[in-house]
This record gives sequence, C-alpha cells and structure tokens, in this order.
Amino acid sequence: MNQLQDYNPSGVGEINGNLLGLPFDYESANLIVFAVPWEVTVSYGAGTANGPQRILDASIQLDLFDFDNPDGWKQGIFLVEIPQDIVEKNNYYRDLAAKIIERLAQGKELTDTPDLTPVLTEINQASQQVNQWLFTQCQKAINQGKRVAVIGGDHSSPLGYFQALATQYPDFGILHIDAHADLRDAYEGFEFSHASIMFNAMKIPQISKLVQVGLRDICHDEVEIIDESNGRVVAYYDQAIKQKLYSGQTWIDVCQEMISHLPEYVHISFDVDGLDPKLCPNTGTPVPGGLELEQSFCLFRELVKSGKKIIGFDVCEVGDAEWDGNVGARIVYKLSNLMNLSQ
Repeated sequence: MNQLQDYNPSGVGEINGNLLGLPFDYESANLIVFAVPWEVTVSYGAGTANGPQRILDASIQLDLFDFDNPDGWKQGIFLVEIPQDIVEKNNYYRDLAAKIIERLAQGKELTDTPDLTPVLTEINQASQQVNQWLFTQCQKAINQGKRVAVIGGDHSSPLGYFQALATQYPDFGILHIDAHADLRDAYEGFEFSHASIMFNAMKIPQISKLVQVGLRDICHDEVEIIDESNGRVVAYYDQAIKQKLYSGQTWIDVCQEMISHLPEYVHISFDVDGLDPKLCPNTGTPVPGGLELEQSFCLFRELVKSGKKIIGFDVCEVGDAEWDGNVGARIVYKLSNLMNLSQ
C-alpha cells in the first residue's frame, strides 16, 4: 500500500480509511495510532467515544505541510481500524454506568434495592479488558520498533498504553494537558474512571514525574495528593499560569520551567478540555479558561528543543462534532510530527 512515488502531498486528501488519507499500512508506517472509542464512566457530557471517528473524518481536510516538520508525513502514520466491538461494548456499559451515577447523585447507596454492586463489578471488569487489549496491541507494535499513539474516547483510554511504555522505559514522565487533575481514586466507584487516569498512572513505578498544565477544576483530595507527592506530581494551575503571564513573564519562560521538571523520556497526555472551550466545545467536561492551541504547541516545541524525547502521546475527550474533530485532528498531526522530530 506504500505507494509514495505516486503520492502527491499537495493533492486532494483521499478517503482511504487512514488518517489524513495517507498512503501507509501497518507494515509501512512508523507510527501506529490506536483508537479507543470508550467513555463508559463519563459523568457530564457524552459523545467522546465518537471522537476517533470525528478526528478521522476531519483529518482528510488538513493540508500536510507542517511548519515544524515539513516532511513529517513521510514517517508513515497509520490508524488501525476503529474497533467496532469496543464501540458496541461502550454503548452497552455506558447505559449501565448511567444507573450507578444516577443512584449516587440521589445520595443513595449502591446496595439499595435493586443492588447495583454486581453491575459496578461488571463495568470495572469490562474496562480492565479494554486496558488489556490496548496494552497487548501497543506492546506488539513497540516490539516491532514502531512508535505508538492513542486517540480516546474519554481520558481513561490510554492506561494500557502507559503500561506498555513501562515495559520499555524504566523511567519516563508524563506531560499532561488538562482542566482536571484526574487524580481521584476510583471516582464514583469506577476503578478506571476518566477522572482516575492519573491516579492509576501513578501506580506505575516507571512513571517518575507527572507535570500537569492548565488545571482549573480540582477537588481538595487531588490538591492534597499533588502537595504530598514529594515533587513527583507538579501542577501548573491555569490561574497561576495566567498570573505569571499578566505579570510580564513570557510564555516561553513558563514552558521552559515546566519542561525542567521532566525526565529525558516524555509521554504527552492531551485532554482537549485543557484548551479554551471555544476550541473543543463538545468535550465531555468543558471548563472556562485554559490554553490556546498555539500555546500548547509552543510548549511541545520547547520540549523538543530541550533535547528530551517524546516517546508517545494520547489525545482524549474530543467531542462528537465536526469542529472538535477538526481541532483534534490538528493536535494529532502536530504531535505526530513533533514526536518524529524529537527522535
């Protein structure tokens, strides 16, 4: 399928089932992208399970010239087909989870009649199976010398990928863009909740550092976890970032300070609700404030300039709408090119 000699990067994007209409398959691509259409535990707005499809649909409209890495597309990028069995499981378990969320919102116990604790157990097992599936797929690709990226679903999606990276890298950090810290322990009883992804990531000993950028909707317990982490978790709250900028610090200086906390190998975990909500208004839990798109790209650029290596990335919480897909596709392509550059 790799017909590069006949491929015109300035031509019309082909609808061939691959991201950006690129002419690569699993064998010829160096970057393999997995879609995880999963949002079983979402507690506010639904639709992010369709994020991967929205990103794929929008990606055909993007021009391929990238200012940071004009030939970045040549690395070979391939999106593995969106798994329909996970889409179906997501829809089934999403309905079950809604009953649990509703029960808790009413201030009632799960053990009240009818007893919902078996339902919770079933949902946690289903989430674990998705994590295991992703772990296996990512490890297989990494063992073949390929780089990997993940498109969620909600932010619980990349856990299996983090675990696969941990088998390859004894020490790596996560640069986490988000409005939320996601450090809740089994939020609403869901062990693999979207609000618990970084709590679960911190159970992986190989992840030595978590630098969180853009946080602005956070609970007391999460602040306590950050404050008591002995520097393993470093938070850049949105209001503190803005205060630095309003007082005359440059964004580049702030970026360099953030990057100074990270080890040599870095995974970027990008929840689009870390951005100003005008960019992805249909994300699961939008919060006023946040980063501009170019601000986040500038941060990643500075990471590459620092000589640190981007070993992977995930993009999560893209909403089920055309504009959100457009912005999501641009983030995926930019991170693909910057990861390629950082090697």
